[in-house]
Amino acid sequence: MSEKEENATAFSSATPAAATNRAAVIAAGAGIGRRKEAVARVRLTPGSGRWIVNNKNLEVYFPNKVHQQAVSEPLRTVGAEGKYDVIARIDGGGISGQAGALRLGVARALNEIDTDANRPALKKAKFLTRDARVIERKKYGLKKARKRSQYSKR
Repeated sequence: MSEKEENATAFSSATPAAATNRAAVIAAGAGIGRRKEAVARVRLTPGSGRWIVNNKNLEVYFPNKVHQQAVSEPLRTVGAEGKYDVIARIDGGGISGQAGALRLGVARALNEIDTDANRPALKKAKFLTRDARVIERKKYGLKKARKRSQYSKR
């Protein structure tokens, strides 16, 4: 067999290399995350891994290491840590709610950038699911949402 015939048969049955070995897409993306009363608007741009939250560094805005880790977890899961600059604007809620909103926003932005590559890992880690738990309202006749005043039998 000649070399031309060998190459023709070798490539006809094999799948293209690009389909199996996809290079990671580095592009800009945006996402909105909500948790409790907090709303986070997130933009990811290709960069060196800087975090700017309400015009402050991540370490300044979230001094607690637990919140810092929770926020950067979607990037770590996808393997894109240090590849994107994160610019976020967060309104409402407390520290924990804001961290949860930011995490969901980052995950949604990563999903928008490259759905085929990022979505399965983000879904498996449950980063694309909005946490619907909110504070239960206070009912009249009660001290709090469920706390009653002390009952005296006699």
